[in-house]
Parts: sequence; C-alpha cells; structure tokens
Amino acid sequence: MIIGVPREIKTSENRVGLTPGNVATLVAEGHTVFVEENAGLGSNFTNEEYSKAGAEIKNNIADVWSAEMIIKVKEPLKEEFQYFREGLILFAYLHLAPEYELTQELLNSGVTAIAYETMEYQGTLPLLTPMSEVAGRMAIQIGANLLEQPNGGKGILLGGIPGVSSGKVVIIGGGTVGYNAAKMALGMGAQVSILDLNPIRLAELENLLGDQIETLMSNTENIERSVAEADLVIGSVLIPGAKAPVLVTEEMIKQMSEGSVVIDIAVDQGGNFETTTHATTHSDPTYVKHGVVHYAVANVPGAVPRTATFGLTNVTLRYAQLIASKGVRSAALNNSTVLTGINTYKGKLTNKGVASSQDRDYTEISDLI
Repeated sequence: MIIGVPREIKTSENRVGLTPGNVATLVAEGHTVFVEENAGLGSNFTNEEYSKAGAEIKNNIADVWSAEMIIKVKEPLKEEFQYFREGLILFAYLHLAPEYELTQELLNSGVTAIAYETMEYQGTLPLLTPMSEVAGRMAIQIGANLLEQPNGGKGILLGGIPGVSSGKVVIIGGGTVGYNAAKMALGMGAQVSILDLNPIRLAELENLLGDQIETLMSNTENIERSVAEADLVIGSVLIPGAKAPVLVTEEMIKQMSEGSVVIDIAVDQGGNFETTTHATTHSDPTYVKHGVVHYAVANVPGAVPRTATFGLTNVTLRYAQLIASKGVRSAALNNSTVLTGINTYKGKLTNKGVASSQDRDYTEISDLI
C-alpha cells in the first residue's frame, strides 16, 4: 500500500503521524511511504532521517495526499478537504461530533475515515490513552503556571509551603486523564478531589493514589460545591464519538474566586464547561470569563510533540500495519478494534455517537463491510 504522511497544519501542532522508525518498519513490509517535506521537524525528525528509513520525501502536498492511506495526527482542516476522494483511507484523530462540515465532506467524498479516539479494545480506548496520559500530566503543570499572578491567576502555589495551605485541585472524570492529573497534582503537594460516576472506579483510584485524594460521586451538588472551593478545575469527561457532556454550568463558574483556573481537556469534543465558548491555541491559550482563567487548547499534547509522537505511534503503528497489509475490509473483519474505529464508510456515517450528536442517519458498519 502507498501511505502518505502530511505535515500538520493545525495551529501549533507539531506532532507527526509516523516516526522514521515507523517508516522503516512499513517499508520493510513492502509498503511505500510518502512523507511531506519537513513534516517531522516540529518533533525533531529530519527529512534525512525519513529518507534513510526508506520514505520518499515530497515537497508537493498533493503528491502526499495521492496515497492510498493518509496517516496523520489531527483532523483535516478546510484546506485539505480538496484532497478527499472515494476510497481514500484516513487514519487520524477526528473528533467528529462537533465537526459537522468535516463530517459532511467525508461522507460526500466517500472517504473511509478511521478515528483513533473511537477504536475500542476490551472496553478501553488504546489509541486515546497515551495522549490522555500526556494531557492529564500537562494539565497540572499548565494549571500551576496559570495560577501564578503574572499569568492572570490568583497567586497560588499548588504545593503550598509549611504553614501555608496548598492549592485545591478538582478533577471531573476519573479516566486516564483524571488519573494522570491527580497523580501529578498529588506529587506537587496539592489538595486533590476527583469526581466520577462509577463508584468502582473511585475505589480503584483510592487504592492507586492513597488516602491523600478525596473521591466524590459526580453529581450536580458535589460538582457545584467542589468547583466553588477550587483553585484549579480540570474537565476530562469524554464519551467515545459523542459530544462531551456539559457538567460545569456558567452559574458554577460565577461562584469561583477571581483568578481561579479551569482547563477543559474535552474541548475537542465540545467541552465540559458551559463557559467554554471556543477552542483556543497554544499561541493564544486562555481567555477570562467571570474572572476565571479558561484554558481550552484542543491539542494539549502538541506542546510536547516529540514525547507525544513517540507515545502515539507506539500504539497506532500496529493498526496501520494491519490496515496496510490487509486493506480496510479484511482488517476490520479480523480485528474488532479497527472495526470500531471506522466513522465513515462508502458515504455512510458508521459511528453512533457522532450520528447522535449531529442528528444524522446512522448505519451499522457490520451491514456495510
């Protein structure tokens, strides 16, 4: 199969779909890999490294998109829609629920779109996990920085000092992001509360993190009280494929003290905060509403692209190999994880969460494969 790796054009997105090592693996298996010139520079991979690995370096982006399968990190932007065509395989993070126009373009063109974030394995989301680990850990260091007064915060040191209270961190959602955020916050010496709907998960988190952490059932009363007392709130609740639930209302935000910080990790699926009015970028990451600093960058791991690229491709490569060697249909029939990743196929929307979020018709993928 011919595989294309374009340079990411989303603002401040420096990750890349394949490392030179990944390219070498695919080429050794008989595949051809087109890499756009300078696609890996943001992650400190040179054109020479890709060439040495067996890639063909292309300085014309149209040549890269002429490949049979495109492997990238983030969803295509409008400038890239022109390259969509029937039979093209797109393998990337897509987060289609809030992206009506992109979804329509994929359906109109007949692209087979396979989304990293909806690929399931035994109840987990293995291709989302490494980026959730990065985002969870980064959320705390970002939040700690934003709480500094020169950055608009209330002037709180999360870890405190002897004789002075440490900062209060509230994490909504006890999944991979929430666990990693809690781990980092505890390591810094913060007071940490984590809310989740699943009491079994809360018990697991207590066993993993010890009795320093406060676990609470996620309900309106507990969220409202915890948010009002928090210095830093992290929203990390995601429903695979669907729009993220709004759990923190504008009225709750109004109850927070001035200079508090909220970080909406779920913004690429719509966000967990009612006051998340728009996604932000690494170059302009925050805005203030009701005196509260809002951080809503949609590609948090893009700030540490080399670490993130290695973490991502560690889990994506095996599925790329499977799709490239067998084709989409055979790969999906032989691997349920690939099957769950297919969001659009032959002009049909095949992810129930996306269909529900956009009020579109849904077609079961097993009826098409």
